[in-house]
This record gives sequence, structure tokens and C-alpha cells, in this order.
Amino acid sequence: MTDVTTPTTTDLAGPDSVAAWTQRYGQALMDTFGPPQRVLVRGEGAYVWDADGKRYLDLLAGIAVNALGHAHPTLTAAISAQLGTLGHVSNFFGTPTQIALAERLLALAAAPEGSRVFFTNSGAEANEAVFKMARRTGRPRILALEGAFHGRTMGALALTAKAAYREPFEPLPGGVEFLPFGDTAALEAAMADDVAALVLEPIQGEAGVRPLPPGYLARARELTREHGALLALDEVQTGMGRTGAWLAHQHPHLGGGVTPDVVSLAKGLGGGFPIGAVVAYGERAATLLGRGQHGTTFGGNPVASAAALATIAVIERDGLLAHVTEVGRRLRDGVAAAGHPLVEEVRGDGLLLAVRLREPVAAALAARALEAGFIVNAVAPDAIRLAPPLVLTADQAADFVAFVAADGAAHVPADDVADGAAHEPAHDATGGAR
Repeated sequence: MTDVTTPTTTDLAGPDSVAAWTQRYGQALMDTFGPPQRVLVRGEGAYVWDADGKRYLDLLAGIAVNALGHAHPTLTAAISAQLGTLGHVSNFFGTPTQIALAERLLALAAAPEGSRVFFTNSGAEANEAVFKMARRTGRPRILALEGAFHGRTMGALALTAKAAYREPFEPLPGGVEFLPFGDTAALEAAMADDVAALVLEPIQGEAGVRPLPPGYLARARELTREHGALLALDEVQTGMGRTGAWLAHQHPHLGGGVTPDVVSLAKGLGGGFPIGAVVAYGERAATLLGRGQHGTTFGGNPVASAAALATIAVIERDGLLAHVTEVGRRLRDGVAAAGHPLVEEVRGDGLLLAVRLREPVAAALAARALEAGFIVNAVAPDAIRLAPPLVLTADQAADFVAFVAADGAAHVPADDVADGAAHEPAHDATGGAR
């Protein structure tokens, strides 16, 4: 038997290796994202290193995915142990990790008796299941909001508002109507007995970290209950501790104590390992999809389930919900007080924040941050998204605040506007397909 040694990323690093890897990337991968900003080879905690050995503070966490940061020992041990025990089975069979994870999610969601979970690989796939659940009601209309982003697969894309994402792939599944964001009167006018579901994000991530107005979600729950429609909450980006609560709608100022019918999860659920879930609250929602009406090959995979269980365990053990609230407050207040002339406001909850700018130069600011060793996301022309690992420390947050202050001191508005146009990415700012 031939001994084959797989080269490590350390073996492959060397002079100009970022440039070399970038060239190879362009020759091997479809051009859906444009060239990579950097080629990253390893991570530890809230830091990552590129192929040239430069260190960055990761304030994006794979777009709210790496909840425990990089190479967390508890997470890596759980994945390794499960992979060495049982790596995959078909869904003709159950596994202890799959069952235990479903039980944990039902408990964290405070789901009532009769609730059930369906596992997927991603947020888009979770929202596909939500779309099919809405169809199973027999009603023709689904309501979503302007600014919504629910994924790139066809059903999830039908729920996504941005025309640039939708138009190249039309015709999409029909019956979806988009309402003005946060407009209660428009919601009241649109709601009727032929509405299957209202699909909402408690905080719209891709629209620039935009929370629903106070009272909106509570009124949405009243209207959907009155008309027999499903209230489906997309917590793919906001869930699993990201905002300082297990689920964003559990915050009184966001959800007002509402109990939805459906919640979709992914991103931070697996701590960096691909997994998504749909939590169906109560027997009505839980029985909309019957035997043979939906399926998945990898959903509920035992390794992915073990990763999610480990992520939840660390969040609980280390008190990360309270930590996220405190460090998020320091980060938000620090950036707001840093004196940068371009910063208009900092909004969001916990460690899902947006730095709103007075000019459309987010790409230029993100590029300068990257050069200084900070990974952030120009989610909109006038907004920088911050979604760091939940383990981000107060000192690390202070380092970014210091960068913002220094950048503000060196800021030249006219140059920045021109630079921003030069750095606008060829691909969309969301960076992912969910």
C-alpha cells in the first residue's frame, strides 16, 4: 500500500503564497464571489492567519457562523470523537446525537408540547422547508418584507426581496408578496384568510442589521393568529446566542414574548460545521410535512449534530449569552464614541452590529480595516457589518475601536469617496448562499 501524505496548509505557505493561491482559486472555482480578499490557512479563537502569515482579528466569523471562534478545543474534540465513532447514516435510521440535539433545540426554543425539529444542511435549506410548510396549508399567499434575505435556492430566493438576486432566475415560485419594512398598517392591510405564512427576520442582516420596530412582531403574531396564518421567523443569522439570547425574538424589545409557529436556524448552530434546523412549534406546524413529503441526505448527520451539541454546551458552560451582551455593548458604544467623522450610528444587538456611515464608502473602510488586520463586512454601500465570534474579548473589541479612532483621525472625505468606488466588490456584499 502506497503511503500518501496530505500536505498541510503550513507546508503550502510561503513567499507570495496568497497571490499564488488567489491565482489558483481563479483557475479552479466558479466566479460567483469574485477573487478572495485573502487566502486563510488557520485560525485560533477570534484570530485567523493568511497564507503569508499575517494575523487578522475576525470580526465576521464566517458571516455569523464561527460562534466559538476557530479551532475551539471542545468543538474539535466532539467532531473528532463522533467522526471516529459513526460518521454518517441515512435518515432511515436515527442516531443519539441527532435525537439529543432535537431535544435541546426544543428546550432552548421553549417550544410547547407537540413541537418537532427537521434538520438541514444550511439556512437556505431550512427556509426551503419553511416554504413547503406554507404550501401545505393550502393557502396561496406568502408575505415577506422588503429588504428580506432568506437564501439563494429557488424557494428561499422567492422569499428574498433584492431584485438583483431574483431576476436572473425567474420565474420563481409564485405567491410571495413583499411589504414595506416595519409598516404595521401595510401588514394589517395585506393580512387575510388566504395568507399561508408571514416570514420575518427579527433583525434583517443583509439589509444592514435592521431590527424590526418595537411592537411590530407582537402585532404580526396577533394578525397571523387571527387569520390562521403561520408566523415563520428566520433566525439563521440572529439565533444561537448571536444577540445575547438563544433566539433574537426572545428579547422583549424585539419579540415581546411572542411564540412563533416556525423558526429556521443555521449559521452559528454548528459553530462552523454545516447544519441547519427548522423548529415547528406545536402540533399544527409539526404535522404539516408528513412522511415522504420532504427529505434530506445529510440533515441531522451525527457529526454535524455533535458539533451543534458541543457549541450549545460551551455557550451554556462559559456564560456566553451574558458575555455577548456585555462585549457587544462595549463594542457598540466604543465605535460610536470613537470620533470617526463618517460614523452616523451603530445599531444592532449583542454581537450582530452595523456601523452606519454618512457616505457610501463602506467598501473602502472595510479594505482599510483588512490592511490593518481586521476582518469586517461592507454589507451595504453605507454600512459595515460586525458579527464576530461569541468568544470575542473586551480587549479585542477595544483593539477595533482603536482602529476606528485612528482611521477617523486620518480620514480625508474626498479621497475616501473615490477610494470607496474603487473598492466596491464585483460580487454582492452578503458573501454567501446561506
